[in-house]
Amino acid sequence: MPLGDPHGGNFTYTVEGLPLETFIASVPSADPVKASAFYRDVLLMKVLMSSPDEVIVRRARCTLRLYKSDNCGVDTGIFIGVEDTYDFHRRMIDEGVRFKMDPKRLPMGVATSFFDNDDNVLYAIETLAVPCEDDKNESGDEGA
Repeated sequence: MPLGDPHGGNFTYTVEGLPLETFIASVPSADPVKASAFYRDVLLMKVLMSSPDEVIVRRARCTLRLYKSDNCGVDTGIFIGVEDTYDFHRRMIDEGVRFKMDPKRLPMGVATSFFDNDDNVLYAIETLAVPCEDDKNESGDEGA
């Protein structure tokens, strides 16, 4: 805020305070501690925090919050980034994971959807996909 402008009325914003990335996504679970086994043992996510009502798991830059809820079995709309969707699909089939959608090309890249142990639908999408034109222009680094 410029000096002499205590309420910020003369300040012109550029990118200050705008979202940069998804920091954490929440997934409903009837029993978060029990549900964390799927994320820990199948998706190889590390349990960062655990209580009867909430479990936080992370792998690389993917952080999920499993929270106690009576409303499970929902389409979460959460897209987890993976290097190769086909490798993810093959590996998860070997682990006995049920899929809603086999790998399919979507506007943002190849994605697949699967069920966790609470019948929630999550998605996996390739992170090396060609970014949208808006992303290239906004970041200036063309997704690097």
